[in-house]
Amino acid sequence: MLIAFYSMTGNVRRFIKNTHLAEQFDVHEIRANNKEEPVDEPFILVTSTYGNGGIPGEVQSFLRVNHRSMIAVASSGNRNWGRDFARAGEHISDEYSVPLILKFELHGTPQDREDFIEKAGAIHESIRREKIQSY
Repeated sequence: MLIAFYSMTGNVRRFIKNTHLAEQFDVHEIRANNKEEPVDEPFILVTSTYGNGGIPGEVQSFLRVNHRSMIAVASSGNRNWGRDFARAGEHISDEYSVPLILKFELHGTPQDREDFIEKAGAIHESIRREKIQSY
């Protein structure tokens, strides 16, 4: 399983780094120069939100190519945006019918990181079980 992320201001990158998930999973940072490269394994998307709940353009481009492999989404935002806080995750969840597993502010709290690690681990275990059972 892969963790794919996009960080507009560095907050999501910091969140991912502080989870230490790169020790367990492949991590792929979505950037302008790779936003349309295919990903051939299941992934959890972690993205920032811009403006009034918008999905960053790089993420939209990435999902046009890779949405079929996405299994969950998490999003970052700023609570100053009120009801639009981390709303990119809601939009992605609705559009692609994947669960929104976490909304966190800026680079997240220690509890946010623990919650994400637990949920990513559970999703990974579920995928692993499905592969074993399919043999």
